Amino acid sequence: MLRQYELVDIVKSYDPEADEDALNRAYVFAMKKHGAQLRASGDPYYSHPVEVAGILTKFKLDSASIIAGLLHDTVEDTDTTIDEIRSLFGDQVAQLVDGLTKLAMIELKSKNDKQAENFRKLLLAMSEDIRVLLIKLADRLHNMRTLHFLQKPEKRARIARETLDIYAPLAERIGMQEIKSELEEIAFAELHKEAHDSIVARLNFLREQDSNLVPNIIKQLEKDMEENGIHAVVSGREKTPYSIWRKMQMKNASFEQLSDIMAFRICVDDIAACYQALGVVHSKYHMVPRRFKDYISTPKPNGYQSIHTGVIGPENTRIEIQIRTFEMHEVGEKGVAAHWAYKQGQRADGKHYRWIRELLEILEQASNPEEFLENTKLEMYNDQVFCFTPKGDLIGLPAHSTPVDFAYAVHSSVGDTCVGAKINGEIRPLRTVLKNGDQVEILTSKAQHPSTEWERFVVTGKAKAAIRRYVRTYKRDQFIVLGKEILEKLFKGESLEFSEKSLVNVLPTFEADSIDDIYAKVGEGLVSGWDVLKAIYPAYKQSKIEKVVDKVPVLKKVMRKAKKSEPLKIKGLIPGMAVHFAGCCHPLPGDRIVGIVTTGKGVAVHTIDCPTLERYSDEPERWLDIAWGEEAENEVHTGRLKVMLANEPGALAELSNLIARAGANISNLNIVNRTVGYFEILLDIDVKDLKHLTDIMSALKSAKEISYVSRTNK
Repeated sequence: MLRQYELVDIVKSYDPEADEDALNRAYVFAMKKHGAQLRASGDPYYSHPVEVAGILTKFKLDSASIIAGLLHDTVEDTDTTIDEIRSLFGDQVAQLVDGLTKLAMIELKSKNDKQAENFRKLLLAMSEDIRVLLIKLADRLHNMRTLHFLQKPEKRARIARETLDIYAPLAERIGMQEIKSELEEIAFAELHKEAHDSIVARLNFLREQDSNLVPNIIKQLEKDMEENGIHAVVSGREKTPYSIWRKMQMKNASFEQLSDIMAFRICVDDIAACYQALGVVHSKYHMVPRRFKDYISTPKPNGYQSIHTGVIGPENTRIEIQIRTFEMHEVGEKGVAAHWAYKQGQRADGKHYRWIRELLEILEQASNPEEFLENTKLEMYNDQVFCFTPKGDLIGLPAHSTPVDFAYAVHSSVGDTCVGAKINGEIRPLRTVLKNGDQVEILTSKAQHPSTEWERFVVTGKAKAAIRRYVRTYKRDQFIVLGKEILEKLFKGESLEFSEKSLVNVLPTFEADSIDDIYAKVGEGLVSGWDVLKAIYPAYKQSKIEKVVDKVPVLKKVMRKAKKSEPLKIKGLIPGMAVHFAGCCHPLPGDRIVGIVTTGKGVAVHTIDCPTLERYSDEPERWLDIAWGEEAENEVHTGRLKVMLANEPGALAELSNLIARAGANISNLNIVNRTVGYFEILLDIDVKDLKHLTDIMSALKSAKEISYVSRTNK
């Protein structure tokens, strides 16, 4: 543990203007406040903040950051207040400590909720001052170094998993490679001990087998550079066990199959020398195909710059070579700490980092803590695909990203109105997976809105959060409209006066903040229309509703009172919204239909003869008199047919041709039974209405290859 004078001397060595008095006072303050508290290791608790401060000095942070590192646990773990810290050490230190203080005494549903809330607070704090993140990473690093002292394996595993999921990616995002690598290594050893030990043993074996290999390669590369007049420093290193393990997992390869376990770094004076060194390497050694990446011309989003190439190098060994300037190397290892934006008196605002702005957008759009945590984990994973806008701007995305992910990365409004995409000048489907170097042009329309289908193929957290937010908002709007229509129709059918003023009086009854909340609950099926009616008219007797007795009631019998009002009109539908078609009977415009209010899902539309309706025969309050609206009649619907088809060449082709000539499309085909002579097939066909389906059935019945056609609900 660093002594008081040692810590001050280190800070003064790189920052002569540092506040020596404040550093001394903070060291003593932390010791006194933590007093006799002990860590799991048995060491005095104050050794932890001192070690955190020591880690921060390695990245040459300013004295305010060092002081905040010393005090970061005092508010949570002692009787210290933020106001006390502000009065003793100033506003800047107080803001940093406040941003680092975890949520204490918080009561949440699950550990995931608590983790998400803590991360939310950290995100908001680091968006105001990026130094909060630097101190938090140092805090996590020291906790990971002492992780083995914790007695409970499940607690160690939880902390290690959280480190891999959140803190290591955060360190990577701000370019702090040293911290990222150490966090990953400790977490990997805890979570996958056998795999870690196996890889370490193999690395040790390789090292012992040829101890001169790395020095010989370094010596040869230095000679190559010197002979071509390039001033360079060459170093070699093994890749970390965790990075080797991840590559084995991604490529489904064994340790022996990996070819780039060793990496060599050539540091030169300037960018021109980088490309000169690359020319020397490629002219002397065979390049390995698809192993070249130029992060100098297209830097990573965290500012990382370097040229990576794979070659069959000296000693006839397949190696990776990284070429960069000395300045790039400093940034590559220390990341944001190497820039020192705040040392010159500038504000250490985190919002100029695009990824932080995107995480803040996800925070605004998430409906609950777990969704926020899920989407932010997606957003923080390493970028692996680099694409360009038509103007040449570079957009970094995770692997397997699509044009929809690209659109949301450009701007939320572009994603919301995306209707198509041109990739390298050609119109391509929105689910197309983007590749490195693709030029992507997003086509938009003001009439477009996010589709629920997009969530199945997008991979970025920002895109998923935006789509889910739209679906929630749109679904609520539909629930409000539907709920209002249900109530108006019910009150009119019962010859009772309906007014929004009367709804205001019953808001507390339904734990609603507004009239729209009541409408939404009725539309969603969480509250029945009769519950609202009885709340407004307590003396009104529900016995007026005629009870249903038959197995499958007819619409007139269930909704006899509804004769006094028009049925609800079914308008255009978006799958999964407030009104949806039941999958059991596939209703089509032209069918007689009925609506069933389903708790939490709104209204399910069934055909009047659907066998499923039998289960609702004793719940007449859930039935709605509905009819097809004009919008629904102009949309595409799914009709299901059962077809008996001859088992002979060309029969299936004739079936599909007949359906195509009728202006319909097969969306699903399933062979449910087969014999020597026939296939029994279930067909889902996209049609306009019942008449369209009937015409198709007539056409199919006329074909000699088809012996039987019927509409089915199975």
